[in-house]
Amino acid sequence: DASINEILESSEIEGEVLSRDSVRSSVRKKLDENFDYESDSSTRHTDGLVSLLLDSRQNDTLLTEERLHAWHSILFPTGYSDGHKIDVATYRSDEMSVVSNKGYSETVHYLAPPHEQLREAMNKFLDYVNNSQENPFVKSAIAHIWFISIHPYDDGNGRIDRTITNYVLSKELGLDHKYYSLSTAIRKDRKAYYDVLEKSQNLFYNRDFDFTKWIAWHTTMINLAIESSLEQIKIIIQKTKFWDKAREHPLNERQLKVLNKLLNKGVENFEGGLSTKKYANMVSTSIPTAKRDITGLIDYGLIEQVEGSAGRNTRYVMRF
Repeated sequence: DASINEILESSEIEGEVLSRDSVRSSVRKKLDENFDYESDSSTRHTDGLVSLLLDSRQNDTLLTEERLHAWHSILFPTGYSDGHKIDVATYRSDEMSVVSNKGYSETVHYLAPPHEQLREAMNKFLDYVNNSQENPFVKSAIAHIWFISIHPYDDGNGRIDRTITNYVLSKELGLDHKYYSLSTAIRKDRKAYYDVLEKSQNLFYNRDFDFTKWIAWHTTMINLAIESSLEQIKIIIQKTKFWDKAREHPLNERQLKVLNKLLNKGVENFEGGLSTKKYANMVSTSIPTAKRDITGLIDYGLIEQVEGSAGRNTRYVMRF
């Protein structure tokens, strides 16, 4: 799920919403030898994004201009972005600035280097990525802000940038599989991301070119991503243990359906908690049948009554 989330969230940061089923199908097609092609819901685009992510994580060969261009062509296989023709698999040939519009006023947040300087700037950047012995977390943060400051492509710079961050962390830490998604953490705090990025790049705010705040923020995002991943792993282990216990009992289809919904959505997502009436509605059964099912689940030790609830207000929660 970390790989799926990385692809989904990195695209969403840029305003592109992908189908989770399509991305999941593309991931499974790459990693599962027994993939069922009859149920394939992937697209050429999501297949490409998965190939890009896996290359950044599992291919630790040098990062080169050709490799970056290949990644860029994966993002824009048609040569168009939002209906506009762009330069693909080559550095931009025009000037680049990051602007926002409010009413009739336009604010320039950042002006990238002139296109005539791109090759020299990128050569220095690639030399740093390939040869620097910096701490991996510091190096990934510096590589992130360095590349996005050069802004070498017509479009897709943010997604390529986060791919480079994945590459640096995977290579420097010796991990061909990362069980956390940095893009998820960044997307959750997207406003802060653009704010700290602008204040680090803009000489009005950062006249000494001190990137300490950026490195600290970037490292915090990595830490949050890891913590979130550990929490997800904890939940998966908890679910596995729960089903190991549940398999010891003769559950009917209704009980299995309700337990699945509770595990997948969480009891907190059922406003007011799980009640007999809600149980009956979830599986389209009668109240008496729902009561018998619930009594059975309590006897099996799979759910329990919420302390203090009684009568029509009786509520139930999972018992792990």
